[in-house]
Amino acid sequence: MTQQIDRIAEPWGTRTPYGPGEAWPARVDTHLAEGVAADDVDRWVQSASILHSNGDAMDIAVKDGRIVGVRGRAVDRVNHGRLGPKDLYGWQANGSTDRLTRPLIRRDGRLVETDWDTAMDAVAGRTKELLEERGPSAIGFYTTGQLFLEEYYTLGLIAHGGIGTNHVDGNTRLCTATAAAALKESFASDGQPGSYTDIDHADVICLYGHNMAETQTVLWTRILDRLAGPNPPAIVCVDPRETPVADHATVHLAPRPGTNVMLMNAILRELLEHDRVDHQYIEAHAVGFAELEKMLEDYTVERAAEVCGVPAADLREAARLIGSAERLMSTVLQGFYQSHQATAAAVQVNNVHIVRGMLGKPGCGILQMNGQPTAQNTRECGADGDLPAFRNWSNDAHIEDLARVWNIDSMQIPHYTAPTHLMQMMRYVEDGSIRFLHVSGTNPAVSLPELRRIRSILSQDRLFLVVQDLFLTETAQLADVVLPAATWGEKTGTFTNADRTVHLSEKAVDPPGEARPDLDILVDYAHRLGLTDKDGAPLVKWTSPEEAFEAWKECSRGRPCDYTGITYDKLRGGSGIQWPCNDEHPDGTERLYVDGQFWSDPDYCESYGRDLVTGAPVEPTEYKALNPHGRAVIKAAEYLPPHEQPSEDHPFQLITGRTLYHFHTRTKTGRAPQLQAAAPEVWVEASAADAEEEGWEEGDLLDITTPRGAVTARLRISGVRPGVLFLPFHYGYWDTGAGHEPDGQGRAANELTLTDWDPASKQPIFKTAAAAATRIAASGGRSASAPTTTGSRPVSASVPPTRGDETALVSEQSSTAGGTR
Repeated sequence: MTQQIDRIAEPWGTRTPYGPGEAWPARVDTHLAEGVAADDVDRWVQSASILHSNGDAMDIAVKDGRIVGVRGRAVDRVNHGRLGPKDLYGWQANGSTDRLTRPLIRRDGRLVETDWDTAMDAVAGRTKELLEERGPSAIGFYTTGQLFLEEYYTLGLIAHGGIGTNHVDGNTRLCTATAAAALKESFASDGQPGSYTDIDHADVICLYGHNMAETQTVLWTRILDRLAGPNPPAIVCVDPRETPVADHATVHLAPRPGTNVMLMNAILRELLEHDRVDHQYIEAHAVGFAELEKMLEDYTVERAAEVCGVPAADLREAARLIGSAERLMSTVLQGFYQSHQATAAAVQVNNVHIVRGMLGKPGCGILQMNGQPTAQNTRECGADGDLPAFRNWSNDAHIEDLARVWNIDSMQIPHYTAPTHLMQMMRYVEDGSIRFLHVSGTNPAVSLPELRRIRSILSQDRLFLVVQDLFLTETAQLADVVLPAATWGEKTGTFTNADRTVHLSEKAVDPPGEARPDLDILVDYAHRLGLTDKDGAPLVKWTSPEEAFEAWKECSRGRPCDYTGITYDKLRGGSGIQWPCNDEHPDGTERLYVDGQFWSDPDYCESYGRDLVTGAPVEPTEYKALNPHGRAVIKAAEYLPPHEQPSEDHPFQLITGRTLYHFHTRTKTGRAPQLQAAAPEVWVEASAADAEEEGWEEGDLLDITTPRGAVTARLRISGVRPGVLFLPFHYGYWDTGAGHEPDGQGRAANELTLTDWDPASKQPIFKTAAAAATRIAASGGRSASAPTTTGSRPVSASVPPTRGDETALVSEQSSTAGGTR
């Protein structure tokens, strides 16, 4: 059955119900530019989504040398042909007329066009000068979660093995660092234990701080189809907002921001009190249970209800559902990761699964979710500061092994201390110790906390700032050199989604003008620096993506994220493949930790863990004493109040987050007409109770302030818990004609957020700022209704010029007799 659906008004499309243990039916979603029919397409090119972390496989439609649409790949295990709104419409940004097409260099205070040799000589020349004058610690790299595996691995090799700097991180620090940290704490290694297919089997699904309906729309569609089928799962939602997930929840817990550890401890205490514990599993496969029992003694449901501001009966019901589940699945995202005690809270979710013995079996998965399409590769390849292939920077044998792979002296690889995380890098730039910062594919002048400070840091004369991107972003406007990069559809490479599925994305069209793939830029940079191995051969020995992938495979051999059984040819034509994929698992691995087999042996593991309060690394000898046999680690955590509390002057708690229609700072989605029209302007959400008390009405213009800045936004009265304000973080200034906050017209949420981070994961805290709000203009009858929750078609808005149409109609072809709305 084929039907046309407006996927802005109905972002999850039609239902294809199925029951537990059944295969998810296929539904192929297609969107083509106006006037283009499927028969008009010259060729379809295999790829996957680059605008969220789900990894939706798709084919790119090409006509007359340009992208004209996309369709889902029914054969793929991730999405079975479905695509979300950002997949369906986001491709139009590739054809935006304001793409960067030539390098830019700063001359007399202005950015002017130049040639590649001049730009790259300036970048490499300044790098060499600083290496000679100040050493490797003067050089820093800040990358993204949107490049390809081959590019991250090349960047990690240049930074760690060539230059020898410890200052390397990705903007994955903002969204997925806690996912990695929580997995390292519980299992001593990164790598998602679960699989998307666990949705097909689970009888209880818990979403902790994870508004899946907006962040991974296709994965939420999978849950909606289970809910529409026989024997649907129960849903437990933990979120201070009344989201579409909360609307479908069996139990919705809306805790006070910053109290997640208290809430999780109370749930765990209930499990233990009612003996919902797999004692045999714990005895055979875990350490730390006694410490957890002792910690939980004081965490009663009544105490948690008071601290978290949730009904005690709801807490008990959530614990009952979790404790009685036969197949329990849990997902975690920014509501935990960007909040106070982020790692400690996420680790307690792992503890629930260890205590219940719910690992390594169908329907019993944990997904410590990622926020970006290639965040997993940033972590795997060493572009987030960690060492490639989950090697342990505290284990000298791992350093020697990596040096062998790279054919360099092990002392060239910095491992004298923990890798420098982004927030510390910004402090090093601020104090002048980092003098060169290479920023690729990210926009810190909008996405980092306390933006007034960040703009000041990035504007320093002594800093040489290089930005490698598609557009002249707010950050690029501050740069000394801007390098125009190719993007998805214009280059070839692989990337890995949140459940370890590796996809190949083939080049479909040429990049505009002189823009180059990030891999080509990085290889050129390495050659201009003259980086060599210990035999005098070029350190970076590849020039093509496939050559880089083959080199990465050797680096991953024998490590948890083993890619040695994957080839480009194996990825072509069929489904993505889950790592580890090797001789033992030639078709990939659906779930990790089957039969209690973990990667936590002291000689093999990626990490020995950290203190959840101080962030201090656990010493190797301490870890070996705790876990000599490589078991799962149950790590208890005490609740500590947030650092910034509401006050008389700032009575609200401010949280920030995403909207379904945009991604990060809108550099791509803001240039797709349908997506921009769906969410054209920043807004602020408040509860009906707070609006009534303050005398606010829907659509009023509010001034939201914290000790750090101010933002002006229209009010939406929503189901957010009383005392909390919500702002989407996507909105900056690139489409206002200003690269920074116009006087009195701030709209970037991070004008308000504080400089603070989790001690273990080092992820910034975006969800516990104290704020005030005052009305500066009445609504005048204007509405700011959210299309996501109302289902109504949003009003159109002016957008930057793009190539493409503005129709939102999508063809849905279902493999079942018919779908339901």
